Amino acid sequence: MTSNDFFKKLLSRYIWGNLLAMALVVVALCMAVKFGLNAYTHHGESILVPDLHGMNVEKARQLMASYGVSVEVSDSGRNRALPADCILLQNPIGGSHVKSGRTVYVTVNSLSSPMVAIPDIIDNSSMREAEARLRGMGFTLLSPKFVDGEKDWVYGIVCRGRQLTNGERVATDIPIALMVGSGTYDDMDNQLDYVDEDGDIQPGEADEFEIVEGPEGTESPQE
Repeated sequence: MTSNDFFKKLLSRYIWGNLLAMALVVVALCMAVKFGLNAYTHHGESILVPDLHGMNVEKARQLMASYGVSVEVSDSGRNRALPADCILLQNPIGGSHVKSGRTVYVTVNSLSSPMVAIPDIIDNSSMREAEARLRGMGFTLLSPKFVDGEKDWVYGIVCRGRQLTNGERVATDIPIALMVGSGTYDDMDNQLDYVDEDGDIQPGEADEFEIVEGPEGTESPQE
């Protein structure tokens, strides 16, 4: 093939037509991608999220649906001052801007208090430490009930006249009381066992006795 033939084929309409068609396809693909991404991400759109705090969750769903935004309950809490099913928290917060089709996640007020497991504090904690942990978990504490035992040591937890156990789940709105050692012990615990005349061990305190000198100057007990 001569150079003249090569340049003739290079400048032919068939080759230039194919190149132009390929260029048009590339431009069309770029435009489709651009407009497709804009449609998917709602480019240029911005919806102002209102403050939903205190609003009933169903009313909030209806309101946000009119903007093209959904509302989904992600958690629940408890606030006695507010009615049940009202919104306590939201994400994104009020005043934020979102795109249409997005979701606002909310925490709603529960009708009943959450059930929380009693931590491992019974016979394993001081009164001060136990009170701090229980209050931090949302429990309401009554005045402690003092029992015989080591001072300020937690021996139990009472709820409505019943003793609880570690790990037992209790509603946080039910008051509970700690059973705490008073630092005193039952007198029976301090009594010494003694041996009677028959050699049997008897509980309690033996009779008092005094030491007197025997006939040869030895000491012997006398009741």
